[in-house]
Amino acid sequence: MKDLCFLSATEIAKGLQSGDLKSEQVLESFANRIGEFEETVKAWEHFDKDFILHKASEADDYKNIGRPIGPLHGLPIGVKDIFGTNDMPTRCGTNLVSGVHTKNDASVVSFLRNSGALIMGKTVTAEFAYFDPGKTTNPHDEQRTPGGSSSGSAAAVASYMCPVAIGSQTNGSVLRPASYCGVIGYKPTYGLVSRNGVLKQSHLLDHVGVFARHIEDIALITKEIVRHDLNDTSTIPYSISGITEVCKEEPPFDPNFVFIKTSKWKNMDKDAVKSFEAFLKKYKKNIEIVDAPSYFEDIFKYHQIIHETDMAYAFSDYYKKSKNKLGKKLVEAIERGLKYKSSEYVEACENRDYFYKLFQETFQDYHAVLTPATTGVAPKTLKQTGSPEFCTIWTYLGMPALSLPLLEGENGMPLGIQIVGEKFDDSRLLRTSNWLINKVKGDSND
Repeated sequence: MKDLCFLSATEIAKGLQSGDLKSEQVLESFANRIGEFEETVKAWEHFDKDFILHKASEADDYKNIGRPIGPLHGLPIGVKDIFGTNDMPTRCGTNLVSGVHTKNDASVVSFLRNSGALIMGKTVTAEFAYFDPGKTTNPHDEQRTPGGSSSGSAAAVASYMCPVAIGSQTNGSVLRPASYCGVIGYKPTYGLVSRNGVLKQSHLLDHVGVFARHIEDIALITKEIVRHDLNDTSTIPYSISGITEVCKEEPPFDPNFVFIKTSKWKNMDKDAVKSFEAFLKKYKKNIEIVDAPSYFEDIFKYHQIIHETDMAYAFSDYYKKSKNKLGKKLVEAIERGLKYKSSEYVEACENRDYFYKLFQETFQDYHAVLTPATTGVAPKTLKQTGSPEFCTIWTYLGMPALSLPLLEGENGMPLGIQIVGEKFDDSRLLRTSNWLINKVKGDSND
């Protein structure tokens, strides 16, 4: 039973569908794992073993009496503690929220439950999903940050305390912790996944993301959460029904990649630079290195204007009533957000679509963009969550992106490669990512 926690989400889901596995057995295995490692990793904001085992037993009984079950029946999933849940408290990483049981689940939580999944607990987030860190440590080195703001989700998956987890990204809050913790982090195209019922930072920048250890597991969850939702006007009707099959297919020919360093390359750690240069040299047949377009420099400014202006509005009540109780980084961002001109904000918003159209022609020649996910391995500190600067451009443009745990940096710590695709081409991006993972693994075994 202990070994069940090492199975992939896809393997668990298949076993639960066939009856070879029982949900209560699966949850018992993960609960034991949590009991063994949570004291060190601190990934969970809320986990009630008795409650979730009872839910698992109910799921088994439901199947045993012959009732119809969903594709995720009995599968445990961790959820970042900014997603509303009607049966668990939501604290958003702050003492200013006393643990609210929301009237309704967030849409994503509801979609997962409707597919049969069990929400096994709430994972730690940085305060209000920004930069002031929570209690979570890095599973590979407890003195290092796990990244943020989806720190608990990444760490829980990396330490086998849950098979998959849900997070969010407004700048680099999925891909950065995925890189630091050595798991796959996926940020879908803007507009595919509803943010209804999720703590709001920015309507234009907020994305829901997924953490897993396998591409198949990313696809398994994504298929269930991509929905047009009238409660989130950013979502669009879009079919992604074949994603679980497409992600496993062999591409018709080897993909071509373009590697873009951006101006942030100068901030890379020396060991990380060596790892990337070795990777680029080894796969030079498939990768062309190009300079970043000049307008990329404006994106960092525009992203900051939108992000901080929107946070100043979203968190205005907390700022007015409890400024002295908020984290320093959040207060500084809110105060900057209060100072931008309306013309600056409008310019930043309008250039999102314009810049994407300029860049979109890249995909006439390349299957995907490659770039670092982070400036290096997880910094050796728990007082900050690292820099999201390599994620900013792609979040601003709303493009699908993954961090793939393919490299190692200093002291053997994990280092992610970011792979970015064309908007609404998420299924093919997962297929290309799977090809790259298998290619690198296969070459390392030769």
